[in-house]
Amino acid sequence: MDRIRGEFIDIIEWTDDGRDTIVWRFPRYGNEIKMGARLVVRESQVAVFVNEGRLADVYQPGTYTLSTQNMPVLSTLKGWKHGFESPFKAEVYFVTTRQFTDFKWGTQNPVILRDAEFGMVRVRAFGTFAAKVVDAAALLRELAGTDPQFRTEEVGEHLRQLIVSKLGSALGSAGVPLLDLAARQDGIGRQLADALTQELTSTGIAVPRFYIENISVPPEVEAAIDTRSRMGITGNLDDYAKLQAADAIPLAAANPGTGGDALGLGVGMALGQRVVQSMSGTTTPSAPAAQAPAQPAPAPAADVPPPLPTAPRWFLAVAGRQQGPYDESALAGQVAAGNLTRATLVWRSGQAAWQPADQVPELASLLADVPPPLPPQG
Repeated sequence: MDRIRGEFIDIIEWTDDGRDTIVWRFPRYGNEIKMGARLVVRESQVAVFVNEGRLADVYQPGTYTLSTQNMPVLSTLKGWKHGFESPFKAEVYFVTTRQFTDFKWGTQNPVILRDAEFGMVRVRAFGTFAAKVVDAAALLRELAGTDPQFRTEEVGEHLRQLIVSKLGSALGSAGVPLLDLAARQDGIGRQLADALTQELTSTGIAVPRFYIENISVPPEVEAAIDTRSRMGITGNLDDYAKLQAADAIPLAAANPGTGGDALGLGVGMALGQRVVQSMSGTTTPSAPAAQAPAQPAPAPAADVPPPLPTAPRWFLAVAGRQQGPYDESALAGQVAAGNLTRATLVWRSGQAAWQPADQVPELASLLADVPPPLPPQG
């Protein structure tokens, strides 16, 4: 029946009912085509005639009557003479030239880049791309061969492997900093499309569109980028540290049971010291002096106040080493830091020897909230 049906069928055409077929071979019993048959090639198609394994003619979109007049190459191969009307044997392959846009790609393993700011960085990427046939003869010679139905899945993996091999060189040669990759994805995609098209020239396939949907870095690099972003937002780190210390005071005061009083006092003292240091070189304004009489009399010696007493300077023995000297405001910070406890040895001028802090009356107020050592176990 196939043979009989083939004798009467005189229209050769292909209506693509799928979305993934690239090459389709026209079925005909014994590959026998009648002279005078009509060939219909639709838009986004080309028809390729193959005679005994050799490519003969390629037909662009249009309608053709198969005869010796419009089949010069095949006619030459067959050695036909004008007026010779008989069936001839040849294979007819229809090749789709439309774009296939459903290709996806992704890096199975990370690509290592050298970045001027972050050093060596591992990146991953994924996206989509489009492919189309631009040379049907080359496609049949290099990829499809005699496959009666060549689909996108048969060439998709080859294209994905080629993309991954080109991605590293494209990103490296682009010279784009890591932080600017997102803004330059379109340009890198066009560069990759051109490189892939050039690489696939021998196979008759072009990559007109290449899209990078995402470029990601390892979590530790993301954390470093987030940290740098916070630093850029805060601006002056010294001002940021002062603000953090000021915010910590009410939080510590709201939790007195957890040593918040001592912590708040220590933070407050430290903040006060930083403010004083930042104001170094300025003079503290004094109260305006009373207007002196026209002929002031010398004030008696009894009205001159004595000099202010010198604040004691304390030394601590921490981990077998001497630390200090500290004034009382700095000692509060040592309490908050855990360096000054009831058992810590302290000394100041006037003491005969080092003494535990809880035996020094002057330090009792600082150690009021510090718990005593735990009793021995057992």
